[in-house]
Amino acid sequence: MPADRERFSTATRLKALGEHAAARVYRVRTKRRRGRLTGRAALLALVVCSLVVALAYPMRQYISQRSDIAEQRREAQQAREDVKRLREQKARLRDPAYTEQQARERLHFLMPGETGYSVVDGSGSAQHSTDQGAAGPWYTNLWDAVDTADAAGPGGARR
Repeated sequence: MPADRERFSTATRLKALGEHAAARVYRVRTKRRRGRLTGRAALLALVVCSLVVALAYPMRQYISQRSDIAEQRREAQQAREDVKRLREQKARLRDPAYTEQQARERLHFLMPGETGYSVVDGSGSAQHSTDQGAAGPWYTNLWDAVDTADAAGPGGARR
């Protein structure tokens, strides 16, 4: 027996144990590699893919609705600003002094007893608009058309 003990020294035993442990680890690793593609994993992958597909459309709708809500909020804010501006304009129009000022500037109205003047640029050349719609009021355009027809002589504007 003493010879058998010498034959199996501590170093030899550790070496044998290490080889045995390495073989066990290798077997466990190979079993795990084979176990990675099991039916459970395939089923889990199928469930995850189904969830992704099932949730894709609702998520897109959610994002779309959020952007619609943001757009509606912007429009509501713009409408509030417009209402505020129109209320201020309404308050100005109730003021008789502002109404008089606008009538004088835009419509060239005069108060009774006032004399109105039109200032020309002084160049002496009259400017006639070629656009009949922008030349003046409708009756001015009508009168100009009558004058043109009279100048053409009998038979109208035909020559």
